[in-house]
Amino acid sequence: MNTQYSPPRLTRNGQRGFSLIELMVVVVLVAILLTIGVPSFSNFIVGQRVKTAAFDLASTLLLARSEAIKRNADVTVAPKVAADGWVGGWTVTVGTTTLSEQAAYGGIAITNPSIPANVVYQGASGRPTAGKTQFTLSGGQSSRCVTVDLSGMTSTKTGACP
Repeated sequence: MNTQYSPPRLTRNGQRGFSLIELMVVVVLVAILLTIGVPSFSNFIVGQRVKTAAFDLASTLLLARSEAIKRNADVTVAPKVAADGWVGGWTVTVGTTTLSEQAAYGGIAITNPSIPANVVYQGASGRPTAGKTQFTLSGGQSSRCVTVDLSGMTSTKTGACP
């Protein structure tokens, strides 16, 4: 038996490809998937921003504690601009020397009744002068609690502070 290769046959007009109806079905399916996916992706992004801000605040507080112990001097963590509060970012200072600065996080609120005007870590011991302090960071449907205990150590947890 002798078989030969024959190329695929062309359509009536000599063209191959998608029809307009097939293309419209794909466009409608993509639009439906985007409509379902975009809102949940936005919530994910806001949740990650809150998590990042909480981690940055906790890291800054630990830096201040370690610097107070290392330098045997009081180290202050305070809002960049007092009128903006903690939402406007914060700085770490020893006397007049700035050790670290954090820019503001847009769209994230930092609240709690126990938030002091600043957190001061005592030299040598690394303990905060204000005692236990809690920060609630929230944005969208996400919130995290950053706690500074009496020894000066920080911890974070999901959800608002009690």
